[in-house]
Amino acid sequence: MKNIKHNKIKNTGILFELLLRQITADILNDNKNAFAAKLVKKYFSSSKPLGKEIQLYNMVLNESFTSEAQANRFLDEVLKSRTKISNASLRREKYNLIKEIREKYSTEDFFRSQINNYKVRASIYGLFLTESSKDDFYPTDIVRHRNTLVEHILKDRTKQKKIQEQKSREIAAYEKKDKDLRLLSYKILVDNFNSRYKNLNTIQKKLLKEYINNISNTNSLREFLNEEASKVKKILKALIPTINDKVSKIKVNEAYKQVNSLVGTKNKGVKDKNVLTLMRYYELVKELRHVTKKIKKKVI
Repeated sequence: MKNIKHNKIKNTGILFELLLRQITADILNDNKNAFAAKLVKKYFSSSKPLGKEIQLYNMVLNESFTSEAQANRFLDEVLKSRTKISNASLRREKYNLIKEIREKYSTEDFFRSQINNYKVRASIYGLFLTESSKDDFYPTDIVRHRNTLVEHILKDRTKQKKIQEQKSREIAAYEKKDKDLRLLSYKILVDNFNSRYKNLNTIQKKLLKEYINNISNTNSLREFLNEEASKVKKILKALIPTINDKVSKIKVNEAYKQVNSLVGTKNKGVKDKNVLTLMRYYELVKELRHVTKKIKKKVI
């Protein structure tokens, strides 16, 4: 019997995710001849072996059920669908895709990026491997990967429900506040910033570019965040005296004191939440400036 060994480079879910990140970087850099986009079109159309497999990856990543029995039944059906994909065709297409990636990009940099739900994607790969290989694998490995996926499918539904309930409460409270107090709810303003890229200002777009382009270069990204944190702190310090509402001023002061904590340390590195927090500070600064302009106009 053999252990199930994960291979990041051969994981269809990870390959697809990394290509999407590269496409995003190309778009932000106005690269109209994006090579990554051509690869996705070439290898991941719905009729292609990799296209069929990535659909199964996405089903497991995104579907949710209320009971363990339903989750297991769902996984059984996904694995059954996986057996219908030609292993020979899949291996050939994956080999050619990886070959083209290596010819165009630095393999070390391309595959170094941190991936969301990495453990889940690795477990999907592991179970698909057991279905497509003639080798015998340790039952403990199979059960471990399956349990990871069942937990993800069940936990995801609970998590999404809690997020939605929390968001509804925040929005309800947010809508009751006056303009000055709304400044304190800047978290809500960017919780859905994925759907608001077109509304980002220049500095916010620059942050996204730095994040995507340096996602595998933690030191460079940390330096950028440190520089921006210092700028944000100076701006907030200058804007705080313009806030008339006492409660708002106290809370913005508290946000000002927390600026230094948004950047990762050398040992811990930079996480997604550090970038999102800085994005929220940008939004706070933008809103403060907007209100300040209105106040000045009223005074004049």
